[in-house]
Parts: sequence; structure tokens; C-alpha cells
Amino acid sequence: MNEADPIANQAQFEYWNDQGGRAWAELQAVLDRQIAPLGVRALAALAVTQGERILDVGCGCGDTSLDLARRVGPSGAVTGIDLSSHMLEVAKTRAAGLANLRFLQADAQTVSFETPFDAAFSRFGVMFFADPVAAFRNIHAALRNGGRIGFVCWRAPAENVWMMAPLQAALRYVPPPPPDDPEAPGPFAFARPERIRAILTDAGFTDLRIEAWNQDVGGFDLKTAVMLALRVGPLGRILREAPEHRENVTGAVRDVLAGYDTADGVKMPSASWIVTARRD
Repeated sequence: MNEADPIANQAQFEYWNDQGGRAWAELQAVLDRQIAPLGVRALAALAVTQGERILDVGCGCGDTSLDLARRVGPSGAVTGIDLSSHMLEVAKTRAAGLANLRFLQADAQTVSFETPFDAAFSRFGVMFFADPVAAFRNIHAALRNGGRIGFVCWRAPAENVWMMAPLQAALRYVPPPPPDDPEAPGPFAFARPERIRAILTDAGFTDLRIEAWNQDVGGFDLKTAVMLALRVGPLGRILREAPEHRENVTGAVRDVLAGYDTADGVKMPSASWIVTARRD
């Protein structure tokens, strides 16, 4: 594996090595807590076992890589790759002393893999590829015969209340984001299961399974939930580019999140796909 391999996805590389990556690195603990249950569900579907060699694609701050390293044990090995230097700095610090875990800054679409893996995994890291078929072909080639892939990705924005409700509340005060190509690299690029199936099939995968998974996420106090809504997700991106609107939208976001406050903290619906496939 060569870290000098080219970066195919320059726009995402620049974003995750600038404010986007810095925000996720700074908020690592709360963000991991937010989405950890969804990653655990995808890991259960992948069924990692002791001694396996695992590739963690879009590993971010290393939360799933650490979990994988525990699951494969000292006889196994985990390689986490990500575009973001900010997030990988956090990951490497968290993994200090673990001999079966390493991290590389690399683009999964173009990186050269030297040793075949038993399985590849991703928690919300595969929706950002510049060329998804090329990226999955590269991952497919990195797996041994019979190797597996498992990942979790977001369904449609309207189904992900935890991200969209704060944005809708804020739109009274901020201009709406410009319309995007729904299949451009981004969090909702894999919202359509038909697209996932076509991409993975074109990349050579078989035995494809796509499961809809609904789960409330969060559990934070109202102050923390508001802070997260203002810092990450669709609204966070708008406010990073137009911070002058932050004061106006804070009250509206707090009001909508208060409607989801429970005895266990603010918990809101999320909707994802749990995807598994195999290299024959």
C-alpha cells in the first residue's frame, strides 16, 4: 500500500482537510456516540472473526477501526484509511500501542493494496467517492477470493430527521443551499438502493444484501444536541460558510430539538442501509 498513490477525489480531499475534517476531529467523542449504534449493526452483519485482516474505509477518527481491532484480536490486523489528516491524527493517538492496527491517509479509489483482506468495512465512508464503481472495484481487488464487504450508509434526507429537522428550522433565517446532484459525492449519494446494487454489481460483487435500518440516535442533553446541529451536517456546512446567521438560527434549532427531548436525552430518527456483499 503506497501513500503516494494519487488522490482521485480532490474536492473531498480539500473539504476533509479543512474545516470539515477539523470539526469532526474536534467533536470526535460526541459524533462517535451519535452514530456508533449504526456502525455496530453493520459490524454484526459483516460478522468479523478473530484473526481476520480488515480494511476500514473512511475510518475517520478511528472509532470503528478500534472496534475492529478488538474483534480480530492480536492474530488479526486492521488497516484504516481516510482522506483527512485531521481525523487521522486523532485516530493514531487513540490507537497508540495497538500492534494490530495502522492508519494511512489514502483515497480508496486509487490506493495500491499489497496484501489481500478478508473483509472491508465502512461506517458512512463510502458515499464520497468521486467514481464509486472504480472505488469499489479497487476494494473488490483488495479482497481475497470469498472476501466480504459490509457498510452502512444514509437513506434519503427526508427520512433522516436528526439531520434535516434542524436545517428546516433554520431555513427561516438562512438561504437554502443550492440544489445538488443527489448522486454527487456526499452523505446522501447512496440513498437509492437501486444505485447501490448497480454500483456493487458493476464492481464485481455478488450475494448483495441491502437492509433498511431505522434507529433513533443521540441521547445528548439539549445544549449538546443544539451545538452538534450547528456544527455538523447540512446546517453546519451552511453556517461554516455564513457564520453571521448562527445567532439567528440557534433559538429555532433549540425549539425543534426540544420536541425530541426525552428522559434519555434528545433522540431523533435516523434511516440507513446496511449493505453486505461478497467477492466470489
